[in-house]
Amino acid sequence: RTGYETRVTVLGHVQRGGTPTPRDRVLATRYGLKAADLVLERRFGRMAALQGDSIVDVSLDDATAELKTVPPDWYETARAFFG
Repeated sequence: RTGYETRVTVLGHVQRGGTPTPRDRVLATRYGLKAADLVLERRFGRMAALQGDSIVDVSLDDATAELKTVPPDWYETARAFFG
């Protein structure tokens, strides 16, 4: 016995989304507002994106121009923690 409260989590449920946190809900609202603004302004071919703490719009061409990969050291760190 560790003295710590523990709970069982069914990984399959978490992978299907789990319960959104307040931060998830606020971020989703901010993305939606930016996307709606782009439609109202008839600025098609653009998408809402997170840059730092700001929601900005970027062109789809710029967003898909290059393949973005995960740096190998990030992969190794994740593997060390999660197997």
